[in-house]
Order: sequence, then structure tokens, then C-alpha cells
Amino acid sequence: MFKQLLRAKLTLAFLVLPLSAFSQDRTNKPNVIVILTDDQGSIDLNSYGAKDLYTPNMDRLAKEGVRFTQFYAAAPVCSPSRAALLTGKTNLRAGLPNNVPIPERAEESGQYGLPTEEITMAEMLKENNYYTALIGKWHLGHRKQNLPNAQGFDYFFGHQRGCIDNYSHFFFWDGPNRHDLYRNSDEVYYAGEHFMDLMTGEVKQVIDKKKDEPFFIYWAFNSPHYPYQGTPKWLDHYRDLPTPRKEYAAFVSKTDEAIGSVLDHLDRKGLTDETIVIFQSDHGHSLEERAFWGGGNSGPYRGSKFSMFEGGIRVPAIIRYPQKIPANQIRNQLVTQMDWFPTVADLTGSDVTEKVDGKNLMPIILDEKTKSRHDVVYWQLGDYDDRTAQWAVRKGPWKLIGNVREPQGKDQQKEGLPKLFLTNLDNDISEQNNLGASNPKKLNELLELHEAWLKSVRSEKGK
Repeated sequence: MFKQLLRAKLTLAFLVLPLSAFSQDRTNKPNVIVILTDDQGSIDLNSYGAKDLYTPNMDRLAKEGVRFTQFYAAAPVCSPSRAALLTGKTNLRAGLPNNVPIPERAEESGQYGLPTEEITMAEMLKENNYYTALIGKWHLGHRKQNLPNAQGFDYFFGHQRGCIDNYSHFFFWDGPNRHDLYRNSDEVYYAGEHFMDLMTGEVKQVIDKKKDEPFFIYWAFNSPHYPYQGTPKWLDHYRDLPTPRKEYAAFVSKTDEAIGSVLDHLDRKGLTDETIVIFQSDHGHSLEERAFWGGGNSGPYRGSKFSMFEGGIRVPAIIRYPQKIPANQIRNQLVTQMDWFPTVADLTGSDVTEKVDGKNLMPIILDEKTKSRHDVVYWQLGDYDDRTAQWAVRKGPWKLIGNVREPQGKDQQKEGLPKLFLTNLDNDISEQNNLGASNPKKLNELLELHEAWLKSVRSEKGK
């Protein structure tokens, strides 16, 4: 119902405003491009510490904007992270506790994707007369009402499921195997063409067609998520690295090359200064079998994809907007993936109509001395029941993880992990020491914070 009201308001605006109002509006509204890489490790670009990778274009964003050193993804897996990005809410409040199953299994699980009543960033910007496009990976539901065109996107080119082969564009990983490449609702075929190149062309096409009106492009990469399919150029570049770092690195640099092509295109079109570019990884690197049991690097941080240790949720993140954001700056405050939603709203003059968990980052971006906008940060993955779901809470330097998971690559899952793991990140960034027994008061404080938050969320969602 709320979405219908939004559409009605937008239709009414077109009926009552003169054309001059829109052309006048354009000069005050920046374009927005949100780039989300997939399974990129915590330090896997040069500006975050990688010594063996070539990432000049991601690093260009850092040199021309602000990068964050304590940026947290909302979840250590794909769908919940995307839901939080697009709604500004924790994944539980956005109604998506876990990864969206393939459509053939949705009914048995009762999980169909991002609930249709949630207001996405695309819908927020669409109401503000933006043209909205998603290029790349969706992974937020497969029914007609859950697909991008029903969730605020005027245009969609990409795949609906969690990953595809970059040349055949088939989804192989959980049967039935099927072709998964769409333009809006129409299946399209580009067999043999690298998906990265197709996406890059599509992003440029949107820019060219909509350069005279404000546009929002959500560019959701299928990389460096498996299958690792960097091109021969990059595989040769990294030929001296061992497997799987070699295959992973080639895919990272192929991604960087695509980003650079679009940044150069913005330069040629004279749109760089009036375009907000946001970059982040959706969560930590993968240790799954299809990822050759690794390839990514979390640096000093423990953990990876699927884990609430820092390596699963602390990710690279950058924002560039030459008109309003300083260049070559670093911010060390704790910030979260949900913060992009109100930040984009502020920079575009858009209305936030629902209660979100994110905070506007502009005070921090403009003043390095501003304190974090978050006193406490919460995570929960898999379920609304914290007896089985993995969860975490952080207050200041203290972090408590419940129902700890720690994938180990070929060894699958580390055994003997405690049910509760307490750490002080100021003293132990690698989360090696469980301080629960020696700090029972702090453990109980964080446990009570988690329980109160979860009770509130469950009440809100009727769980």
C-alpha cells in the first residue's frame, strides 16, 4: 500500500509541475552510483594494505574521496547485506535474516526475498525524480513482486540469483542449472561475452541516455565471488602468484579495470564533479570450495565470509563526490553499511519516510573529529531465534559474538568454538583472546543489549 502511495505521489508531481521545474531541479541533484563488490576481502585493494594486487581505480576513488577504516557490512553473507544497503535497516528489520533460496526452494522455506513493503534506496530516489537502474546481481527474491522492477528500479540488467558463470551466464551451483541473464523481465543471451564487460557497457549506456537528468545506478558486481574468472590478461599478470590467490587477484583486477572504465567515462561526459560514487564490498572473502578454499585476504582480522569475526564484516568502503566531499581523506570512526541510505538522502535532498538504522555520515565526512554516530551496533544472521542464529553486538571497543561460526576452508568449520566470544578490539584487533571469563560484567552488559534489541525487532516484525 505504501509503495502505491509513493507511485501516486510521483504521478501527481508529473501532472502538476511545469517542465521547467524538472530542468531547474537537475542542477541541484547529483547523480548516484553505488558500487558493491562481492566477497572482496577486508584489505584487498592497495589503499587498504594489499601489496600483491593491482587496483589503481578503486584507489583512485580513495585518493579523490574519503575512505573508512572501521566500516561494517550488515551481514557476512550476500542477500542480508544487500537488503541492508537498499533499506538502511539491519537485515532483520528489513525482513531478510538469511540468503534468499533459489525459487524452486522458496516455498518450502517460506523465504521469498526482500519484503515488498520495504522502501528501497531506488524507491526513495525515484520519488525524487531520479531515473533508477540496477546493473548486475540482484539476489533479493524471484517472484515478480520481489524482482528489481517492482522494487523501485526503472531498469534492470543482470542476474536474479546469487552468482553466474561469467561466460555462459548460467547458474550452476544449486540445481536446476539454468541460464540467468535478464533485461528487465526478458531473458537475454550473450553467450561467450564476459559478464563484466556486459555490465560495464550497460552502466555507460545508462549514463549516456540519462546524463541530462539525475540518475541512480546500483552496480552490483558478481566478483570477486566465485567462479573466479579473470581474463587471460590478468591471469598472465599474476602468473607468479600461487593458486588460489592468482585466480582471485585476476578477478579483482578485472573488476578494478571495469570500475576505471566507468570513472573515465564520467570524466569524458563532464559528470565527475556532480556524481556521488560509493564503493564497498558486501562482506569478507570466501573460503568455500568453489572459491578454491580461499584467495582473499583479511589482513590482521580473524574470520571470513559467514563469520561475525572482523574478517567477515569489516570491509573496504569509500565515497567520492568532488562538489561536497574532501579528497584523499581517511575516517577511522565506526560506520555501517546502513549509513549510506540516509547519507544519500541528505546529499540528494530526498525524504526518508521510515525509521532506518543508518546514520547520516556527512558530519563525520566533513569533520574527522566528529564521533561515531553509533553507540551500539547489532548483527544477527540466519534466523530471528538467537538460540541458533549467529549474532554480534559492539559497544565502543567491546564486541560480543554469539553462536560463533568460523569457516576454515578445506577443514570446513573450526571445532570447539565457544557459544559466547568477548573481545576488546582496541587491544586485540585479531580477536584471539576470549575475555568472557575474565570480564563477566562486560559480557552481561553486551548480552543484555543484544537481548533487548532482538526483543524489540521481533516485536516489530511479529516474530
